[in-house]
Amino acid sequence: MQITFDDIRHNRAINAYIEKADESLIALGYTEHCYPHVLKVADTASKILLALGYSEREAELARMAGYLHDIGNVINRVDHAQSGAVMAFRLLDNMGADPDDIATIITAIGNHDEKTAFPVNSVAAALILADKTDVRRSRVRKQPMEQFDIHDRVNYSVTAADLDLDKEAVTLRITIETEICNVLEYFEIFLDRMLLCRKAASQLGVEFHLEVNGQQMM
Repeated sequence: MQITFDDIRHNRAINAYIEKADESLIALGYTEHCYPHVLKVADTASKILLALGYSEREAELARMAGYLHDIGNVINRVDHAQSGAVMAFRLLDNMGADPDDIATIITAIGNHDEKTAFPVNSVAAALILADKTDVRRSRVRKQPMEQFDIHDRVNYSVTAADLDLDKEAVTLRITIETEICNVLEYFEIFLDRMLLCRKAASQLGVEFHLEVNGQQMM
């Protein structure tokens, strides 16, 4: 059966795992990983593939992978990509999803964490780009700024972030308040992610560019 994004979005079990996973990350001190994040990643992953001429179905599979990609955090942050892929397999199989669709989605989920990730196919590449470019102030949990760690400072410093798409490049343009976080701190946290985005863009046949405060960095 060919399931849709709406089937995923309104599945009670999936939404419970997303919410409980984010509760665990709150306890661990991580930035927001609940509906604002997974919906943004889902939408961005889909838009990337559509902008580059991929099929509507491939874009929808990327959208589903984006929505599901962080459910493994409900088990543990460590190896959450692999845990999430196994969880997604069972959920999708129980929903009667087509095995080829399941394989594509769980492959993308299992390959999205920068410690073990690789853009093995177009959906995985789109998921990586969508996930790793979601940097924004609203992801920081509400707390006094003096309690921010470097991840909080980097995200909170970002006042604007736009992902521009064309047939030649995927470009992340961000504006940061350097009095909160300097450019070197951004790269201390995000260099591995940006290099992974370069690999993901290459899988899709384009380049990855990063602009910080109007200056092209890569």
